[in-house]
Amino acid sequence: MRRWWLALLAVLVLAGGGAGAVWLTTSRASPVSPVGSPSPTPVPTRTPLLPAATSGPVTPTGLRTALARALADPALGGRVSIAVVRGDGSTVADQGARRLVTPASTAKIATAVAALTVLPPDLRLRTQVVRGSGPGDVVLVGGGDPTLGGRFATAGYPGTASLAELARHLSGVTRVLVDDTRYAGPRLAPGWKPSYVTTGNVAPVSALEVDEGRSAPTGPRSQDPALAAGRQFAALLHVKTPVVRGTAAAGAEVLAHVDSAPVTELVEAMLTRSDNDLAEALGRQVARAAHQPASFAGAAVAIRAALQRLGVNGLALRDASGLSPLDRVTPLAVAQLLAKAAGDPAYAPLLSGLPVAGFDGTLSKRYRQVPTSAAAGVIRAKTGTLDGVSALAGLVTTRTGGVLAFDITADRVSSVGTLAAEAALDRVATVLASCGCA
Repeated sequence: MRRWWLALLAVLVLAGGGAGAVWLTTSRASPVSPVGSPSPTPVPTRTPLLPAATSGPVTPTGLRTALARALADPALGGRVSIAVVRGDGSTVADQGARRLVTPASTAKIATAVAALTVLPPDLRLRTQVVRGSGPGDVVLVGGGDPTLGGRFATAGYPGTASLAELARHLSGVTRVLVDDTRYAGPRLAPGWKPSYVTTGNVAPVSALEVDEGRSAPTGPRSQDPALAAGRQFAALLHVKTPVVRGTAAAGAEVLAHVDSAPVTELVEAMLTRSDNDLAEALGRQVARAAHQPASFAGAAVAIRAALQRLGVNGLALRDASGLSPLDRVTPLAVAQLLAKAAGDPAYAPLLSGLPVAGFDGTLSKRYRQVPTSAAAGVIRAKTGTLDGVSALAGLVTTRTGGVLAFDITADRVSSVGTLAAEAALDRVATVLASCGCA
């Protein structure tokens, strides 16, 4: 069953006050977890937030003082920018909100909004096998689906298309060619470290990938995901001849095809697990929809244009995943995107894809102890981490049942201080959860 329908209740937040508390707490009371994973440990919902002086509800007047204390935490590295806005766009808190900062993975919020703005919600990414030019030749044509399952596919949500399913429909194949020409330009974005591939953070971006380019369940990704996919496919067909690149002829007979989950579910998965490969794939789909090259540069242009049409400026991205340290956004822009998403049913997949504090995704192990356990279940937020950068952006239900959109980015964090910075960011967000100022 889809998860995102629960987030439709978020639309009530901006119009109906107390409904917000019900939405953020109830929609993940039984969070979706990978098959076989244990249920989340119950988390207390109202324990003291901060030291006694600020443990009670924070009023609009007192919010500035409470935030100033939390933002002054040395773990945040001496420079932290924050934007907090209501659903109507009015500002609740602003410290460097218009400063261009490195967003890390909170940039995926921009990609999600752009994808849900310009792509049909039922769009699926199709992988095809077409007849080749020679007897027994087939061409495996990538359609941009990095979730295509192979040897390391895992059960869970959303469901994935299968390379084995493609092979099941074929016989008499003597040679496999691969066509990954749907994408253009470099495979690594400006600013990406080669170690991103060798440590398994992302695969070189390709229109044809299996298991997101993984050569093992964890660890390094393939340097050439398309050829790696072709070799897996050839093995399934018991083809011994070498796999080579080729281009499917226009109008070639389609022998088999499989489709990804719809875009709505891909957006959810991208946010919940901070999936870099999915983010880049969605960015290229946005580029194609905008008649831009399906490249890093084309995706950046198309994402920015989609957000500008929504009235949000202040983003200068170099990729769609936030992996590049050259990406720049303003915290205000990210908070505005989140506020807009909370008021429009079209963006429900974004809201339900945001990890819930203390329950799932990249926040599953955070907000589980005092003082931040008070905010468990009432914060949905995207995390962001790069060298020197720790960020948190999302939505929080306040004590009076309203919802605030926020972005908090610390971009001068010590190289060994990531965990401490994350804990400090969680304390800032918990102050927002204590506020009666929505």
